[in-house]
This record gives sequence, structure tokens and C-alpha cells, in this order.
Amino acid sequence: MHSTAPHSENSLGLPGKAADHRVVVAMSGGVDSSVVAGLLAREGFEVVGMTLQLYDHGAAVGRKGACCAGSDIHDARLVAERLGIAHYVLDYESRFHEGVIEAFADAYARGETPVPCIACNQTVKFTDLLAAARTLGASALATGHYVTSRLVEGQRRLFRPHDERRDQSYFLFATTAEQLEYVRFPLGEMPKERVRELAAEMGLVVADKPDSQDICFVPDGRYARVVAAMRPEATQPGNIRHVDGRLLGQHDGVINYTVGQRRGLNIALGEPLFVVKIDAENHELIVGPREALRSHRVMLRDANWLGAPLAVGEQRPVYARVRSTRPPRPAAIILTPTGYEVEIDGGEEGVAPGQACVLYDTDEAGAEILGGGFIQKAIADPAIAPTPAHVPA
Repeated sequence: MHSTAPHSENSLGLPGKAADHRVVVAMSGGVDSSVVAGLLAREGFEVVGMTLQLYDHGAAVGRKGACCAGSDIHDARLVAERLGIAHYVLDYESRFHEGVIEAFADAYARGETPVPCIACNQTVKFTDLLAAARTLGASALATGHYVTSRLVEGQRRLFRPHDERRDQSYFLFATTAEQLEYVRFPLGEMPKERVRELAAEMGLVVADKPDSQDICFVPDGRYARVVAAMRPEATQPGNIRHVDGRLLGQHDGVINYTVGQRRGLNIALGEPLFVVKIDAENHELIVGPREALRSHRVMLRDANWLGAPLAVGEQRPVYARVRSTRPPRPAAIILTPTGYEVEIDGGEEGVAPGQACVLYDTDEAGAEILGGGFIQKAIADPAIAPTPAHVPA
């Protein structure tokens, strides 16, 4: 951690000394946020830990591989006691259900592939929790995310972390400029190994705790069961159709498939087939060869642009990332009269509506996050994968 503002004597770049400030730390019960709380308390900040209860406590206690579950609340309490800091549990169960779980089910029912971690950051974490921190008179909200921010010409900007293996910038593209002025990410310049060493040095019970892996409210990974229970109409069977119009078979509900999927189609055609498009309105899956998966242009909705302002019609070079597990690729962003569009050099395979397209200034560690948006529509190169007129565009 390092000072990033003039007249600051603390690692968060706040005016004056650490002891002058109260800081709320979003404590998930994991090692990262626990170390953030420990570092800031050691520095002299008045640290207040806040943990979100997002499920029924009794049902959540035994969950493994998830965050904000009952056992995590217990771990966060133990860490707070060890550090000697105040700790509060906020019941955001109904807010989380409405803003994240319901939205997740709706997206799958529409044939999209949602990213609930982004929705969680947009709603309960960087909206509701941030408001709670302000109510407590905190000077900042700190989290254990692996990104970093610093002042550039008087404005706080967002950057990829030092440790690319832990990069969480994909899930934070929707952080607004106003939120960035208030939120801090103390682990952005630190490798994960050092974080665990610090946890052990501080005597924290979570020093060896595994990282959360799954969607927190779908710990067994079987998301279709969750969606089926909430949106049973999305389990309606329908046709599987080739991109050339041929009827190939039947599926058992669009919620069981995502764009790019190959397994589970149960079609023997003598060639590999992939889900190219999900037409939820007509309960149809459109499948085709791998080359039909490649899209060269994406249209964005709910965009959040953090870079220098764009004029309508202006095109600017960027690096685009259409999945959290993929590296950024050379691209260009264009602001049209109807919104932002991204042209990807050479195209990308399996671009799915509902996923995020996150934009950077370079493809290297430490790159600036320029913003992004959710993919509303992916447009294939007609020369590669022509779409017949009778197949939904």
C-alpha cells in the first residue's frame, strides 16, 4: 500500500494521518478482506468490519466454496475479535434475493448467461454497503478485491492488479467514478502468497482458508435447478435447430444451455456442434460448427465508461475481455447514437449475451480499466457464419 494523494500520511490517500479516519472494511470471512482489516488496523485507522448476511443463517452454515455464508460470518467475527475491531453483520438477504438471485433467474430465462458477482458488486456491496459506511461517518470503504486505484490528474482511476492470476477487474467494471472516490482496494499491489503470509503473521484463523470458487448461492454448481425452481416456464422443451435451418432434435429447457456449450446436446451429426444462439422466446437452441461461434462485434447495454469522454461517432482503440477467464484482445470502442459498440480484432468465440465486455487501455498487468458493459447482442461476421433469414437474428 502506498500514499496516492498530496498531504496524505496514510496508505489510503486520505488527508492527514490514519488515526484521523474511520474506515469500513467489507469482511466476507475470507483471508483477503481479513488481511485488509488487519493492515488498516495496524496502520492506525479506526476499522469497522461489516459482514453481509445474504442467506438464511441456518441453511448457510454448512456451505462450502461460497462467500457470505453462515460459516463465513463466524470466521469474520473471530478475525474481528483477534484484531480488536468493531464488527457488524448486516442482513441484506431480501436485497440480495431481489437484486442478484431474481435477476440471475430472469437472465437465464431470457437465454442469457449472467454474471451474478457483478450484480452483487453493483447492488449490495457498492451501493447498499457503501451507503451504510457513509452513515457511520467512515472516510472510505475498503475491500479485499484484487484491483487497485490511484489518482490521475486529480481523479481516482481503476487498474488491474499486480498479480494477474488474482485479477478481479472483470467483476468491477461497473464501479462508477463517484464510487471510486470512496472505495479503496489495499491488496492491488500484493501477490496472494504475501496475503496469506500476513494472515499467518497476524494469527488469523482464516490464513489457510480456501478461496471461494462457485456462485455463492449455487455452491454445488447446478444453477439450472435454482432457475427451474424460480422460473419453471424456462424448463419448457423445444427444438434444436442448425444454423442452416435444419431441425435436429429436442432440448429439455433453454436454462440447461449456454452459448459455446458442446456437451449435452445428444445429437449425432458426424461433426462437433456448439450452441450458437439461445432463442428463449421461441424455446429454440440454434447450433452449428465451431466457426459459427465467432463474433466480431458486440453491442453493450448498461455501460459504465470511466475513460476520457467519447463523442458520438468516435472510435477509440481498446483491449476487450468478454469472459473473466480470457485475456483482453485488441478491439475498438465506438459510441453510436444508440449506445456503445465494440469491434473485436479477429473476433471472439462464444460471446454470450448477459456476460460483461470489459475494456482496458492495454493487455498487461496494471492496465487501466476504461469501463465496459453487458453484452446485449453479439454479431457474427457474415463471411464466417451466415445466418439464414428464417433463423432468429
